[in-house]
Amino acid sequence: MSDSNGALSEYTLRVEALARELGLDFYAVDFELTPSSFMLEIAVYGLPVRMPHWSFGVRYIHQLVRQSMGHSKIFEVMFAGDPCHAYLMETNSLPEQTLVTAHVIGHADFAKNNQLFARFHEMAGGQIVEKAAAHAHRIQEAIETEGVERVEKVLDAALALECHIDVNQELFRPGYPERRRAPEERAEDEFQQRFGRLPGAPERRVRERAPVLAPVPPHPEYDLLWLIAKYAPEMEPWERDIFLAVREESYYFYPVFACQIMNEGWASYWHARLLREADFLPQDLYVSAIKQHSDVVRPYAGDQQVALAINPYHLGFCMWEHLIEKHGLERAREIRRDEDDFGFIRNWLDRELAEKLDLMVYEAEQSGEVRIAGRDIDRVREAILAPKFNFGAPRIAASEIAADGSLELVHDVQGDGRGLDLERAVKVLQYVSQVWRRPVRLRTVDGDDNACVVTPEAKS
Repeated sequence: MSDSNGALSEYTLRVEALARELGLDFYAVDFELTPSSFMLEIAVYGLPVRMPHWSFGVRYIHQLVRQSMGHSKIFEVMFAGDPCHAYLMETNSLPEQTLVTAHVIGHADFAKNNQLFARFHEMAGGQIVEKAAAHAHRIQEAIETEGVERVEKVLDAALALECHIDVNQELFRPGYPERRRAPEERAEDEFQQRFGRLPGAPERRVRERAPVLAPVPPHPEYDLLWLIAKYAPEMEPWERDIFLAVREESYYFYPVFACQIMNEGWASYWHARLLREADFLPQDLYVSAIKQHSDVVRPYAGDQQVALAINPYHLGFCMWEHLIEKHGLERAREIRRDEDDFGFIRNWLDRELAEKLDLMVYEAEQSGEVRIAGRDIDRVREAILAPKFNFGAPRIAASEIAADGSLELVHDVQGDGRGLDLERAVKVLQYVSQVWRRPVRLRTVDGDDNACVVTPEAKS
């Protein structure tokens, strides 16, 4: 770490050593102190260097407003990899930096040992920061040769679909088979078999049937970024490259999204424990750091207020403390290894803890009135997980590329369990049609559950 504060460097080394003594096994972490303006850019773009797009500017303004109103404060941003990269706000106090260092070490342990992180790490490699910078460089080259407007249209479409990947598929996957076996001849019925056994009946010859062209896609395809990059009729190579670059970055972000409650909770549990057991820290520094810990892991509401959203730090921290108290640290390590948020919440958020945390499901009326809908533990679990289903996006599949090149998309209404924002769907289809350059339509249902077709022009 290149900083002028010798105490912070010393504490970092000693906290890392203590973490290893306590059994944490983590990738090396490169720490970097960062100015607040650049820190905000990293948080908004999601990476230190990333492809340019106007949507990030919108997010930047939104985050800036939140910070100015005191609703958000960024202490650090950490990127999993080998090594991990951690950016710390240079204006943090020494107690805050010490807490953040311990928090990042917890993240690094989680990233190395969780199976979902490990699977995506194996596919994509551990250098996402460097890869994203390379993507940004290639896109800048495309801007110089093709012009800002053309490149922006492609980025509009790719980023509108950035969550539409199939995480069950490999990052680097082959194209579909071009041909498939022809259907078998229909089996003879009893009369035909008897006729064939008559004296003088002609010998039946089995004809070999040539393979036939396979349909594209051969099955509902949920990896829309990949399908468009591979099969769009008139895409140029640089356009396909942009789609695959966005897809690769989405594969990196998926484990972060799918394990947010577990990961933030694990890091919070360990930063609290490391600080508690770090007897080399001055008492006043420890007290200040623990106060910051309390602010981080508190629920969004306090006193007699009711929070209508979950603080993942609070829920995750409370769950890990509860788990370790009931089942021990070794069992907790196994859970950290095997689960994502879906398994973590469904298997380990029990009724006892839900009641202690006063968790409930609420419903908002059109009048603006909010009422408690129930405290059933299964409903609470699914309400927590609902925004995380399918990477937070509607479940849309490509069902057919017709002979004229038109693309048919289908909304998996039953699997999704929710409707579409039809106005937004029209806008996304407009983006997609700009790169597909053939008719595009989406089959879904409207607010009354009636079947409808959405096109880039409107709903019908």
